[in-house]
Amino acid sequence: MSRILVVDDDRTTRLLLEDVLRGEGFAVAEADSAEAALERLAREKYDLMLLDVWLPGMSGIDLLARLRDAAKRPRVVVMTSDDTPETILSAVREQAYLYVTKPVDPAAVLNAVRRALDAPAETAAIEVISAKPEWVELLVPCSLDAGERVQRFLAHLDTGLPAEVRESVGQAFRELLVNAIEWGGQLDPTRKVRIAHLRTTRMLLYRIADPGAGFDFRGLEHAAVANPAEEPFKHADVREEKGIRPGGFGIVMARAMLDELIYNEKQNEVVLIKYLDA
Repeated sequence: MSRILVVDDDRTTRLLLEDVLRGEGFAVAEADSAEAALERLAREKYDLMLLDVWLPGMSGIDLLARLRDAAKRPRVVVMTSDDTPETILSAVREQAYLYVTKPVDPAAVLNAVRRALDAPAETAAIEVISAKPEWVELLVPCSLDAGERVQRFLAHLDTGLPAEVRESVGQAFRELLVNAIEWGGQLDPTRKVRIAHLRTTRMLLYRIADPGAGFDFRGLEHAAVANPAEEPFKHADVREEKGIRPGGFGIVMARAMLDELIYNEKQNEVVLIKYLDA
């Protein structure tokens, strides 16, 4: 039975989460401050901690920093109503596994709890290189798990955009990030993809640089971008023959959803640009 520590100064939230989690078969303990959480963590081992950011006295982010090198540190899902870039990236920098917004939605919390508990034991950290709201830069391990997590964190940075822009750019970014992790990084979590997210009043820009040797579009017979006009799905047969998962539409989809898609000479770095209304 997985053991979960709920850390929140709001008694109603603690009782709600305790009831929901116990109803799903988890063993649950609670703490109303970071100091109380530290005392519990010193005495007992927990698999997961649900941690509020804004606590009286020591904040949740400060608690994460205190636990950075702890031998018995549980995996952490951060909860907060503060979705500013500074708070989100502080949580990433201190190695929070996932982020959920408050007021808490029990279904969203349960989903985050299950994802965190089911993740590989040795999950490589996402490194924060720059945490300025207008310039975010991350080093992401080449694993699909890390890719999904960074997508969730970065999605919160674009919440001020129109929904259709946010969704289209997010989908294009997701497709090209998976390509970088899967093909450039060969799904090796010891290798890293470097991601930059730049936001100006008139432009949203992502840059993805993978550790691979690059590629040639002429050699992408497994991707839709290489299909001849008269055979728009030829790549699907190639993928099936090679035992590759279905897909291969990433670059084609990204080109359709963005204003500009630019590759470097080796084609192991790509820039995604969406122009915004002033």
